[in-house]
Amino acid sequence: MDLIDRKLLRELQLDSRRSVQVLGDAVGLSASACHRRIRALEDAGFISSYVAKLDASRLGYTMQFFIEVGLTSQSEGVLEAFELAVAEIPEVLECHLMAGQSDYILRVVCRDHEDFERLHRRLSAQLPGVARIHSNLSIRTVKARTGLPL
Repeated sequence: MDLIDRKLLRELQLDSRRSVQVLGDAVGLSASACHRRIRALEDAGFISSYVAKLDASRLGYTMQFFIEVGLTSQSEGVLEAFELAVAEIPEVLECHLMAGQSDYILRVVCRDHEDFERLHRRLSAQLPGVARIHSNLSIRTVKARTGLPL
C-alpha cells in the first residue's frame, strides 16, 4: 500500500458514494486508474464493505446502552453459545469479547424504556451462560467515528 492508496482509503471513508472520477481527482488519478486501485484494495481485503449510516433517532431508536455481561464460565462452549445467541438479537449492534471485569460488552439500541426492559429480560433470561448484566445508558454521543486513522 502506498501513499495514494492511503489517500484513496481516506476519501472513501469520508464518502464512498462519489464517482470514481471525483475520487480520482481528489487523489490525483484518472478514473480508470482509480477504479483499478479500488478494485485491488477490495481484493486485498482492505475494503470489507460499503454501508449507509442511518440516523437511529429518526428511525425511532432514541436510547443507546452499553451492557457489560459476565458469564458463568469461560469455557469454549459457553462463549460460543453466548456469541451465537447474541448474534440473533437485532438490537445488539456490537458485541465485544473483553479482557477485564466483564466478559462481553454489548452496544444496543432501544426505542424507549419499555423496549429496553424487554431487551434486558431477553438478555438475562434467554442468553446462555449469563451470570450478571450491568447496563449503562448513553446520554449523548460525544464522538462517533466509523473511519480508521490513515
